[in-house]
Amino acid sequence: MSGQRPGSSDHDAEWWRDDVSYGAPYRDPYQEQQPAAQQPRDYQPQPTPRQEPRQAVPGQQGGRAEARRAQQQGRAEVPPPARPGGRAADRAAAKGKGGARGGPAGPGGKKRNQKKVVAWVATGALALVVLTGGAIYLKLNGNISTFDSDGLSSDRPDAAAPDANGNTPINVLLIGSDSRAGGNADLGGGEDGGARSDTTILLHVYADRKHAVGVSFPRDAMVARPKCKLPNGKWTKEETSIQFNSAFSVGETDAGNPACTQNTVEKLTGLRVDHTIVVNFQGFAAMTSAVGGVTVCLPNAIYEGNLNPNLGHKGKQIFPKGEQTVSGQKALDYVRLRHGVGDGSDIGRMKRQQAFLSALIKDVKSKGMDATTLLPLANAATKSLIVDEGLGSAAKLLSFAMSMKNIDLHNIQFITTPWRFDGSRVALVKPDVDVLWQALKSGRTLDGQDANVAVPAPSSAPAAPVSSAPAAPPAPVKGTGIKVSVYNGTTTAGLTTGAVNALKESKFTVGTVGNASTQTHATTVVQYGPGQKASAQTVADLFPGATLESSTRAGINLVLGKDYAAAHGAAGTPATTPTAIPSSIAEAARPADTAACDDVSYGPAGG
Repeated sequence: MSGQRPGSSDHDAEWWRDDVSYGAPYRDPYQEQQPAAQQPRDYQPQPTPRQEPRQAVPGQQGGRAEARRAQQQGRAEVPPPARPGGRAADRAAAKGKGGARGGPAGPGGKKRNQKKVVAWVATGALALVVLTGGAIYLKLNGNISTFDSDGLSSDRPDAAAPDANGNTPINVLLIGSDSRAGGNADLGGGEDGGARSDTTILLHVYADRKHAVGVSFPRDAMVARPKCKLPNGKWTKEETSIQFNSAFSVGETDAGNPACTQNTVEKLTGLRVDHTIVVNFQGFAAMTSAVGGVTVCLPNAIYEGNLNPNLGHKGKQIFPKGEQTVSGQKALDYVRLRHGVGDGSDIGRMKRQQAFLSALIKDVKSKGMDATTLLPLANAATKSLIVDEGLGSAAKLLSFAMSMKNIDLHNIQFITTPWRFDGSRVALVKPDVDVLWQALKSGRTLDGQDANVAVPAPSSAPAAPVSSAPAAPPAPVKGTGIKVSVYNGTTTAGLTTGAVNALKESKFTVGTVGNASTQTHATTVVQYGPGQKASAQTVADLFPGATLESSTRAGINLVLGKDYAAAHGAAGTPATTPTAIPSSIAEAARPADTAACDDVSYGPAGG
């Protein structure tokens, strides 16, 4: 298929090639357009080649009146401006006899005219660059739709803390919608109303911007779904065991409910989702055409009856066996294909979706992640995107894409949540799935690397002399008369036990013990009410590294963070190496540089 979006004109498909801004260096493509600087009151804009400069007639009285009379009398032109030397000099110049201005006898006349021409061309080119550059962003921004943040849960995980280098990981939820609204029905088939999530992937970009993991969620997995907002403004009840992809259907609208899916993923993982992107059939088909097709592979040929099991017969061949390039409708059919390959389960389809995304990323990176490559792709994608308000501009979308520019293909990996069949549904395997979420929170990659480790810069300062005298022991902390409640702000089980024992040994009175409202605290915090700062500092002295945090509520709370868990682990015992991601997860990961024909089906019939 061509690079044209279904239903669009040829001109629209190639709009980005028509702008002269691509002939000049593209400046700052990933920042918002800034408003024009305020000009002084007497500022007069310079004319451009697209508008004729008004003819001024300095030194000649009645110039404007004469111009009006010339127009009334049908004369074609306004009289030229008066020149030094009068009309006689003008007539002499016209006959080639020289004069005060122009003609062969005029010193430097031709050179000055050439400079004027160059200046006009430069001014016009600059104006076009600025105008078309702005037009690109206006066009892309006009394509983008956003969903309201008021549908997000009020009880969300904390935002990730920056690492030692000040970098923060990013979690982006990617949702493929099967909405049949608009032109999607022609691509997706069927006439069902509403929208469901055909594909849901949580993309975790590590703080080091050198690793990324895409985690696929099985559509049929049974999960807990929190409260979600309906189109009428009311909220649903929580569900303790419900099919995962039902979250996107809450409210039964053609746009789906991305906020509900985001709430469900945050509840399931304990990770804060920074951005959510929804792409429908039309957007997906247009994106694949914009990049000139994507290389995929199938272990066997696929026929019409495989795409539509209700057809009743085999039908024509749609896909041959082996490696091939697909775009538009055929690309969509590939990622939605479920029957006729492997065991026909959704697990196999997720493998092909991961293979497709790997190939797409590989193709885009091979062409160079710059404006020439990304803008056509963005134009195709944004026509059918729904994003959160934080990604609601072309500049922000392109900036996020560029943030992955330096990630090696081998370090972009795709996995599926640990799962098992449970009758006709899928169950998530514990504790494996919880270990996976904890690894992502702590910045640990699938192969066990710590993506948060900062390499200290070598110091030129001389080393301090080492004293042979033994260090003085720290003064004991005395907590008599101070009452402290203890909360576990992490997912490490039993963490409060050691902290409670330490408090009691130092004569503190221990109040409530339990889990914090969120389990994503990076550091330990001592919260204190009015007039209790001194007592809170005493508590912090017992837990080195803890920070103080004032509150309007009376009492002192100790909220244990990941730093305490890393040092002590469960039950206050010294921590060992963090729990490694199960080998079953790491071995099943698909790096983006995997060969197209490897691991694209599931089950004994996969071939």
